[in-house]
Amino acid sequence: MKVALIIVAVLIPILLSAYWKNNQRIKQELVSQTTSDFYQLSYTDINGKTVPMSDYKGKYVLIVNVASKCGNTPQYAALQQLQEKHKDKLVIIGFPCNQFLGQEPGSEKEIAEFCTKNYGVTFPLASKIDVKGTIQHPIFTWLTSKSLNGVQDDKVEWNFHKFLVGPDGKWLKSYSASMDPMNGEIEREF
Repeated sequence: MKVALIIVAVLIPILLSAYWKNNQRIKQELVSQTTSDFYQLSYTDINGKTVPMSDYKGKYVLIVNVASKCGNTPQYAALQQLQEKHKDKLVIIGFPCNQFLGQEPGSEKEIAEFCTKNYGVTFPLASKIDVKGTIQHPIFTWLTSKSLNGVQDDKVEWNFHKFLVGPDGKWLKSYSASMDPMNGEIEREF
């Protein structure tokens, strides 16, 4: 029994180290495959249509990873309010993600219905994606990698983490998941 415990105690750190190194290698490959030009990126909307980020040239873009079963879910109302208030110069894009405690389990249809029915969301929603990890969506790779965005490395801390990109496609700021979108902090940027 002691021998088995010793073997396990030795193997676990080795396996964890190999796993971490492999994830780092995959992340580096993703970064090398992602453009540093925000406007060359695209996403698939909640209805399956490809949307180039170049459609938003000249506007501020607030990118938010969203979830329907999170303590931050009521922020949908504030995001919609912010979108309506600044629709001439701002577009908000919600990226549903199920990576944080499985808080976005629904299908694209269920997510769209939930957002419309409960919060009157009219801003664009993407199809469900990964915002971190080995299959991180290229937009979030750009948002979290200084080597691509030219400003800073960052990470998505939880559902409703927000990133602001300027009308020129430059990374401007990252906002906490708990920050109320209508507290004035985002609006001070424009």
